[in-house]
Amino acid sequence: MFQNMISFVQFKTIKDIYLNISHFLDHFIMLVFAKSAYDAGRHFGMTYDEIIIYGVGGFILFGAVAPLSASLADRFSRSLLLVIYHFGIGIAAVLAGFTQSVWQLAIAISLIGVFASIYHPVGIAMLIKSNKKIGFRLGINGVFGNMGVAAAPLIAGILLTFGDWRLCFIMPGLFCLIYGIAFIIALEEEKKQTQKIKKKQHSFFSPNWKLALTAVFLSTASGGFVFGAMTFVVPRYFEVSMISLTSSVAITGFLASLVYACASFTQIAVGWIIDRVEPKWVLFCIGIGQIFFIFLTSQFTDFALFFAMLIAMSFVFGQIPITDTILSRYVPDEWRAKALSFKFMLNLVVGASVLPVCGLLLQSGILMSSLFVILSCIATLVVASSIILPIQIASERQDL
Repeated sequence: MFQNMISFVQFKTIKDIYLNISHFLDHFIMLVFAKSAYDAGRHFGMTYDEIIIYGVGGFILFGAVAPLSASLADRFSRSLLLVIYHFGIGIAAVLAGFTQSVWQLAIAISLIGVFASIYHPVGIAMLIKSNKKIGFRLGINGVFGNMGVAAAPLIAGILLTFGDWRLCFIMPGLFCLIYGIAFIIALEEEKKQTQKIKKKQHSFFSPNWKLALTAVFLSTASGGFVFGAMTFVVPRYFEVSMISLTSSVAITGFLASLVYACASFTQIAVGWIIDRVEPKWVLFCIGIGQIFFIFLTSQFTDFALFFAMLIAMSFVFGQIPITDTILSRYVPDEWRAKALSFKFMLNLVVGASVLPVCGLLLQSGILMSSLFVILSCIATLVVASSIILPIQIASERQDL
């Protein structure tokens, strides 16, 4: 009976729009705590700097469980794992809203991280399986993910004006459960493809794949830390650096969301460019832009800070479709889920270090603006990765 139940959602395919919305929910649910942490801290008698440490488990598991998610997807099907993903993050978020102690909250956030780990290795592998306009489609998918980043402080800020931090978890959790049902209904039978021909043509990794993956993992490690820091710290940075404009958490949340939302569209442009220009040069330009504009964010306040942050975030988000496109060109489909899982594990585990590192630095008395100087220095590794990345001829690409 159980086998009959799961066979209904096994080995299916689905339209890109549903995978894109799932990406939105993945980043949204992981960043709810970033905006609601201050209110939760007051509830538990803790400062913002103290309580954010309790979110570390969720971010570590968000990346660390990714290889297991990929392995389960290869065994039981990608579509089944994505169904589990939606109901898992929904139930875990609702549980977080009903926790009675800070340790219970930490466990619930960790549980969110476990289920949220499914999307990137499984959903992205499902998206790029068709090998059609990968850069552009990854760009669109990335926009949805970053819209989730943008919506988190905005919606959490609005919910905080009507309730408390509990509402910030419960309402999104219920939405995820409802969308999980819609996702199941939208699943379609997978079209028969000439798998034998594909395996003959693309059963091996492309030449220079080790060098390419080294570049990918270096840019992923540095980019993961920068991305994690920028998405988590910016809402609070706006609160302390825009005091001459407003003291409302809802308004600063809106401004942070506006930065994320506008900057995320860079991914579509970068995705379009990377389908036409060698990834090596695109990644190089992105790295240079990160170094310069992230540094500028440490020098400004108020509206000047807003515009500098907008450009800096554009370069940070613009990096996202590049590494996945590179993987699709060097790694055959049967290995992509595993490769993506290790990439995201590295990305998100490094990103998870943002919370304790930033927390310790702030508690030691360092200015929040100085954090952005450090991030600018870390972005030099993105430029280094572009130098390592080899140039690939069209006949060696896995996606053609």
